Amino acid sequence: MHFGVFDHMDNDHLPVADFMEERLKLLELYDRHGFHSWHVAEHHATTLGMAPSPNVMLAAASQRTKRLRFGPMVYALPIYHPMRLAEEIAMVDQLSRGRLDIGFGRGSSPTELAYFGVDPEVRETTYQELLPRVLHALETGVMPNPHLEEPYKEPVLKVLTYQKPYPPVWYGVHTVESADRAARNGWATINLDMDYEARECNEVFRSIWSREQGGKPLPLMGLGRFVVVAPTDEEGLAIARRAYPHWHAGFTHLFRKLGRMMNHPRPDTWDVLHGQGKGIAGSPETVANFLRDQLTTAQCNYCVVQIAFGDQTLAEMTRSIDLFAAEVMPALADVCAEFAVD
Repeated sequence: MHFGVFDHMDNDHLPVADFMEERLKLLELYDRHGFHSWHVAEHHATTLGMAPSPNVMLAAASQRTKRLRFGPMVYALPIYHPMRLAEEIAMVDQLSRGRLDIGFGRGSSPTELAYFGVDPEVRETTYQELLPRVLHALETGVMPNPHLEEPYKEPVLKVLTYQKPYPPVWYGVHTVESADRAARNGWATINLDMDYEARECNEVFRSIWSREQGGKPLPLMGLGRFVVVAPTDEEGLAIARRAYPHWHAGFTHLFRKLGRMMNHPRPDTWDVLHGQGKGIAGSPETVANFLRDQLTTAQCNYCVVQIAFGDQTLAEMTRSIDLFAAEVMPALADVCAEFAVD
């Protein structure tokens, strides 16, 4: 079992500079404890998005860590110029000497796309056009641009990625169709849905992978869950119940502000989230037992924790991470061993 971290970079209680320094200290802690990767979300115009330019935060992360991998989960591709994005990806991969992971999405929030002048109705078409161009540029150093005339159609990039042909690509999976797509493309995955839904996706993923990837070993297949670890169940639950509504307020801010429906709603209380199997707070034993059941049912080989969220203090989050690394990670080391990744 590998362990990673998903982070919305939500903040509604600290000066931004202080918040960013806290997150960098947590990255140093993830690094020391042997977490595999830190996956940061991209959001705009909401307290959920204190890393609206993920690459800036990732560049800072590259200088504060030694082993930890990191990357976007995901770039909102329709709001990027493909040449600029490819160049920045290459820079961060070089700065980290090959520790960057990359992920691309269509933009989960139509409102955020609209703020950039992007019509949400064309996000799928834009994604389908831009993704092959970015990956081609990363692999070959040439950025194709069919919208320009000669001699500007194929500029040559002078900064290429450290990893070849390019950093590992990650994909957020919600349906069996998206699992199929990820397997055909050779991408690693993270799923945030119910454990039985993730299992269905993973079964499809493994089947398509076996047929399409020519004997390559399975990549990481992640299951994401909110996690708070404390010395006792009572203390962990109290922290989670206090902190989660702060995260949820940022998660729903733009939809409430503009009266829009959410495409991936989350419950507004911790107890309901836990009841859905998407969060756990408690002692190391309680957390380990919950995650063991979830990961086994989902047949995942990558446990992704959202451990920093809401108004938790640095001391609370540090203790949670320390306890998770010391007591939960060893307890889960052999879960889903049949799907292990070297």
